[in-house]
Amino acid sequence: MAGTSSPEAVKKLLENMQGDLRGLSLECRKKFPPVKEAAESGIIKVKTIAARNTDILAALKENSSEVVQPFLMGCGTKEPKITQLCLAAIQRLMSHEVVSEAAAGNIINMLWQLMENSLEELKLLQTVLVLLTTNTVVHDEALSKAIVLCFRLHFTKDNITNNTAAATVRQVVTVVFERVVAEDERCKDAIDQPAAVQGNSNRRSVSTLKPCAKDAYMLFQDLCQLVNADAPYWLVGMTEMTRTFGLELLESVLNDFPQVFLQHQEFSFLLKERVCPLVIKLFSPNIKFRQGSTTSSSPAPVEKPYFPICMRLLRVVSVLIKQFYSLLVTECEIFLSLLVKFLDADKPQWLRAVAVESIHRLCVQPQLLRSFCQSYDMKQHSTKVFRDIVNALGSFIQSLFLVPSTGNTSATPNQAGSNASGNTGSAQTNPGVLGMGGGATVLPAFEYRGTWIPILNVTVQGSAKATYLEMLDKVEPPTIPEGYAMSVAFHCLLDLVRGITTMIEGELGEAETVIQTTAEATSLPAQSSEQDLQSVSDQSEKELVSRAVWEEMVNACWCGLLAALSLLLDASTDEAATENILKAELTMAALCGRLGLVTSRDAFITAICKGSLPPHYALTVLNSTTAALSSKSYSIQGQNVQMISPSSESHQQVVAVGQPLALQPQGTVMLTSKNIQCMRTLLNLAHFHGAVLGTSWQLVLATLQHLVWILGLKPSVGGALKPGRAVEGPSTVLTTAVMTDLPSISSMISKLFENSQYLDDVSLHHLINALCSLSLEAMDMAYGNNKEPSLFAVAKLLETGLVNMRRIEILWRPLTGHLLEKVCQHPNSRMREWGAEALTSLIKAGLTFRHDPPLSQNQRLQLLLLNPLKELSNISHPDIRIKQLECVLQILQSQGDSLGPGWPLVLGVMGAIQSDQGESLIRTAFQCLQLVVTDFLPTMPCTCLQIVVEVAGSFGLHNQELNISLTSIGLLWNISDYFFQRGEIIEKELNKEEAVLQKQAEEKGVLLNRPFHPASPFDCLWLCLYAKLGELCVDPRPAVRKSAGQTLFSTIGAHGTLLQHSTWHTVIWKVLFHLLDRVRESSTTADKEKIESGGGNILIHHSRDTAEKQWAETWVLTLAGVARIFNTRRYLLQPLGDFSQAWDVLLDHIQSAALSKNNEVSLAALKSFQEILQIVSPVRDSEKPETPPAINVSVPLVVGTTTATSLGRSFMRTDSIGERIGRYNGSEPPVITDEIEDLNLWWAAWNSWYRIGSESTRPPITCDKLTFIPSQPFLTALIQIFPALYQHIKTGFSMDDLQKLGVILHGAVSVPISSDASPFILPSYTEAVLTSLQEAVLTALDVLQKAICVGSEGMQIMYPAIFDQLLAFVEFSCKPPQYGQLETKHIANAKYNQIQLFAPAEWVALNYVPFAERSLEVVVDLYQKTACHKAVVTEKVLQNIIKTLRIPLSLKYSCPSESTWKLAVSSLLKVLSIGLPVARQHASSGKFDSMWPELANTFEDFLFTKSTPPDNLSIQEFQKNESIDVEVVQLISTEILPYANFIPKEFVGQIMTMLNKGSIHSQSSSFTEAEIDIRMREEFSKVCFETLLQFSFSNKVTTPQEGYISRMALSVLLKRSQDVLHRYIEDERLSGKCPLPRQQVTEIIFVLKAVSTLIDSLKKTQPENVDSSTWAQVIALYPTLVECITCSSSEVCSALKEALVPFKDFMHPPAAKVQNGES
Repeated sequence: MAGTSSPEAVKKLLENMQGDLRGLSLECRKKFPPVKEAAESGIIKVKTIAARNTDILAALKENSSEVVQPFLMGCGTKEPKITQLCLAAIQRLMSHEVVSEAAAGNIINMLWQLMENSLEELKLLQTVLVLLTTNTVVHDEALSKAIVLCFRLHFTKDNITNNTAAATVRQVVTVVFERVVAEDERCKDAIDQPAAVQGNSNRRSVSTLKPCAKDAYMLFQDLCQLVNADAPYWLVGMTEMTRTFGLELLESVLNDFPQVFLQHQEFSFLLKERVCPLVIKLFSPNIKFRQGSTTSSSPAPVEKPYFPICMRLLRVVSVLIKQFYSLLVTECEIFLSLLVKFLDADKPQWLRAVAVESIHRLCVQPQLLRSFCQSYDMKQHSTKVFRDIVNALGSFIQSLFLVPSTGNTSATPNQAGSNASGNTGSAQTNPGVLGMGGGATVLPAFEYRGTWIPILNVTVQGSAKATYLEMLDKVEPPTIPEGYAMSVAFHCLLDLVRGITTMIEGELGEAETVIQTTAEATSLPAQSSEQDLQSVSDQSEKELVSRAVWEEMVNACWCGLLAALSLLLDASTDEAATENILKAELTMAALCGRLGLVTSRDAFITAICKGSLPPHYALTVLNSTTAALSSKSYSIQGQNVQMISPSSESHQQVVAVGQPLALQPQGTVMLTSKNIQCMRTLLNLAHFHGAVLGTSWQLVLATLQHLVWILGLKPSVGGALKPGRAVEGPSTVLTTAVMTDLPSISSMISKLFENSQYLDDVSLHHLINALCSLSLEAMDMAYGNNKEPSLFAVAKLLETGLVNMRRIEILWRPLTGHLLEKVCQHPNSRMREWGAEALTSLIKAGLTFRHDPPLSQNQRLQLLLLNPLKELSNISHPDIRIKQLECVLQILQSQGDSLGPGWPLVLGVMGAIQSDQGESLIRTAFQCLQLVVTDFLPTMPCTCLQIVVEVAGSFGLHNQELNISLTSIGLLWNISDYFFQRGEIIEKELNKEEAVLQKQAEEKGVLLNRPFHPASPFDCLWLCLYAKLGELCVDPRPAVRKSAGQTLFSTIGAHGTLLQHSTWHTVIWKVLFHLLDRVRESSTTADKEKIESGGGNILIHHSRDTAEKQWAETWVLTLAGVARIFNTRRYLLQPLGDFSQAWDVLLDHIQSAALSKNNEVSLAALKSFQEILQIVSPVRDSEKPETPPAINVSVPLVVGTTTATSLGRSFMRTDSIGERIGRYNGSEPPVITDEIEDLNLWWAAWNSWYRIGSESTRPPITCDKLTFIPSQPFLTALIQIFPALYQHIKTGFSMDDLQKLGVILHGAVSVPISSDASPFILPSYTEAVLTSLQEAVLTALDVLQKAICVGSEGMQIMYPAIFDQLLAFVEFSCKPPQYGQLETKHIANAKYNQIQLFAPAEWVALNYVPFAERSLEVVVDLYQKTACHKAVVTEKVLQNIIKTLRIPLSLKYSCPSESTWKLAVSSLLKVLSIGLPVARQHASSGKFDSMWPELANTFEDFLFTKSTPPDNLSIQEFQKNESIDVEVVQLISTEILPYANFIPKEFVGQIMTMLNKGSIHSQSSSFTEAEIDIRMREEFSKVCFETLLQFSFSNKVTTPQEGYISRMALSVLLKRSQDVLHRYIEDERLSGKCPLPRQQVTEIIFVLKAVSTLIDSLKKTQPENVDSSTWAQVIALYPTLVECITCSSSEVCSALKEALVPFKDFMHPPAAKVQNGES
């Protein structure tokens, strides 16, 4: 109001009024003077009021009658222009509320007149509206007159006026009732109104009503009168009225102002007494009417239903029921029954449609439905209204399918294709058809037995938006599009279900929370008062009442709903519709479950289950549906879906084809998308409402099992289902749509079981029982055939177990019992496998789950969980065992640290694997063991360690898989390492345990029985380990033996120090020697057959291709290992008491191995021999425990440095005992070993060595291909042992022993080698290199001679023996030794590249030359040192040397190697240079007498050898060789001839003869001419000559005998020259022109040269030494020489010239006489 009462507004109003009045006076100036005057006086009046009053508006209102008067008069003129101006002015006054009651009455009267004159009708309506809405001054008759005025304008000829009037009436009626509401608001504060009293029978009693209410009451009462075609009481002046308009007004009042009727009993009375009877009366034609009794479409007789009224009546009824149900219980019962009747099939289509729309309006109001149920269904003798409504909807839907619609459209039963084109009527009103692309898409529709009904999009979920109830402008019944009624009915059902379930579940939830909170409250003792308890009991009473209502509602509606929904589900072809139907069924099933209504719950669940499976499948699983299916044709778009059979078979897209789950599946079954949809619903049901399913789990799970089977889902890890391939039969075929769905379906199924963790214990047991019985069924089906079984139940048992771990104890026994006893033992492998998978997964999960309390504190639960794992060992199927072991492996990986008391169980599972159980089983079990050993030894109780050793050992013995055996040996090593590292801890624990066991044993009075008993428990653990390894050392497989042997010895080597001293006795005798015996026995009996290949395509090296060779390797390893232990642990073993026996046993083993006919073994035996002999005293191991052991262990000490010569066991004590003790920190007293005993050990070793040597080097008696001949490395090693051994026994080494040694050395060197080995051992023929054997032999002799050198006088008698030995070797250079009868080839003939593999071996003699030459060097060397030794002189060593050298020297060029004779010469020279003085010294004793002839013969044989030089000898070489001859002659001239008086005469004579022979070298006839010149040793002859002459004519001639020798020699020489010359001259003369033979020419040249030499020599000699007769002989040559001048040969001439020249010295003038008597 502020807008109209502000000063500006008032001022403006006054101006406007004055303006209006002026305008009026102007208009009426001519025609209507009275009006003009009234207007002018009005102006004055307004001005006066404005001037006099402060509250101008109030003053205006008081005087309004006068102010308005001019305008009323203006209207009276009926002039349009004036009337319009006046009406505008009046409206302005009204809008400022300055009109009094009286003025208003006047205005209304004036309007009435205008109305009757039909003037300005729209302006009138506007004015009335402004008048009634701006204020409340119009009451009673004025009001009624205004309303009537509007009604009357509604019925004019002008359409616009009519419509405007209708709107105005509606507004006015609303205004009237709004005034009542406002009035009530104002009075509410003043007094509380008395409650409405029902049953006031006086319908005119309005005296108690206030003014506005009274007006409204009168208005409403008259509306009822008018609709009923009676005269109104209050609306006087009505001339015309329509029922439709009346009903609309009634409906709007009832709908908009229900509170007015509910608060005022007068109004309530009107409803009961007037409205309801009126409605019932008006309904009668509809009730009686039957469709088809008349087809007339003219305005109907009374009895025919009239659409506009009927529809409006239904609207009124809807409002009445909605707003006033509580007032009109009985009346509503009648209305509802009527509504139900209107649905009958014989009612007109439009009537059924609007009736369904009305029912839909009720269905969206669940509270209302609940009231129906309480008021009718639950009362005895009352109509079951709620049930009837639901049933009516159901039968209505059914009737639509059964009776083709007889609406205004031509209904074709199959419209999918024709709808868009042929059926125009329906298509145009049908919002479901959409033109898309090239053709109509498929419509959402229901189709059942050929009846096709489209689904229209009629309403939004949860709101009843009607179409035909809103058609207020239609008079004719509209055409109802096909499917409209169905669609609305369908929505009714959905909204009904939604409403009821939401409401009941909401209330249930509230009730539960209240109970919970009160229970919580009462559970606190302090707070539970009586009042609380009272409220709880009230609550539960209320709960009981509510529950009764809920149950009644469900019971009333479920049958009808299920029937209708199942039918629709069957008929639905639209995914969204199907979804809605399924949702409804699901919510109902869940609700029934919550309320505990089992029958209805199971019925709904069954419906969903049936929908999930293919047609007929659910009813008879075995019913063959192939025939029906083969006659249908499907297409993916659904355009030409054609159904031959009339049944409700799918008109859906087929999305999957699979096999039915049956014993004898026949053909395939098809799943449609609808089946999949149903399946999803089923899953949702089980997922969200599992707790209320109870026994229907059986239904749900069985259905899911079948579906999963048809879809080909297979269980995977953890029990979840994944798409898999069907094993046999026509495989599952899935469309891509389903393929993309499968993962989500699968995860839904999994979630369903995950949710089982939220179920209470009882529900959980229901679920498990259902799964177990399903599983039993599946197992029965899988018996006796190898078809793929259904694993659904097993997989889901697993899944359920996994998610319920926190309460696993309550379901562990039924779960594992079923799996162990039934599933895991099933003959079908898939079934079995899954049983095991499930069981093992549960065990793993159980162990990893964080229980409360944890498993470590709940051993009972831990053993309960592990027990089924152990039970699995009783099942023989290997696949089960594999699973069992994989489980163990995973348990170890995740839980190994916390197994505790479960260890024996777990280890037992691994140990239970037998050799015959297949490779993969053993491999898996072994993996577990590996894990245990690498990671878990520290966490297990020490008492289990022995089990670990046993299990590891048993794996080593498994012969299935070599790698496992080998690795298990590695594990035993790791275990030993572990024992070593944690020795103290383990020992403590074991001793504790031992004490307990000992006590128990004593109590029972039995002996404590465990292996290796007397040893301590910790040592026993070690001995068990050694024993296990020992067993593996004689395994049939070579690789295992090898590995076990290495490990055994490494272990004893590395960790033996931990053992108590006494335990070593057991180790030596029970472990090591026992092992050696077994190995020796196996090796000697092993098969010599060749093994072709090592399994598969592994090639075996030829050194391992027989069992014998493979055992040889084992023998080698074992022996070496034992020897090493003897070597390194000598200080521990020697004090044991029976060490010497052990030593003998060991030597015996070494000897038998060394003499075995196997190179590898024999060589290795020697290596072991070497090892035990190299025992200098090993210093104590650093690892040895510091505390002294019980027995004093002798600690041999190494004192000072050990030199090569002091390798012995005798200690050089250079420091005091005190210092030595100090060095050991006093931890234990040093005990020096008894050396006598020690020596015995060494002599035992020497005897062994001698036996080995003599046996192995003795040549074989017979020779064939198979003769065993020791190898070079073996012999080398054998000989190499001697020096070390000798150091220990040299003190007692006798000549006898030396003889034995010599035999062995000689034998060893004589052994030939196999030709196939020769390339590796022999140097190429040209290299002068020794083999290692030869080196060794020389070394051995070297060691001996060095020892003799520093040894006692007594030892030196051994020198000659050594010389003999060496000289024997020297002889090899020319006479290689013979080895028995064996034929050997000379090395040069064994062509390496021609040796064929596997050909009989050829034996090749070695190249002994380098060896012999080296021996010779040694001889020379040794002789140089020992020439003067008594023994050397006595034993004629020098003679022997010369005798030996004579062999190569006499052979000279015939020697195998040229180097030999050259070396022999140089050696001879060296030896003689030392030996001759000694010989001269001892000349008198006669010890050297026999040497001289030998020496002379040697010179003779060498200088005038019978062998011819090789043809290819070069001149340089020849000259080199000549120079060697010259050296010999020089030796004679320096060392022999000067001392001729000490030398036997015969010898000197022989020498002279030799020189003579050399000085003129008469040619052998063997030379060819060409060679003569080079072959003539001119230099040699010259030297011989010179020596002869020098010796003959030297000043030092002491005896006449010597001079005689020289003279005789000279004359012989000269005579020979004379003869040769004469002969030459003769021959030359005779030959004439022919040249003489070459050799003769050569000879003459030589003689000529000799003559010149002789003359030279004679000149050089002292003159007194030359005899005169000699000179005469020389001069006598001259004439003969001259005669030769005639010769033709130029060479001879030049030689002759040289010979003649010296004669010039004889040319003296003849002397007068001889002086001094000398010539």
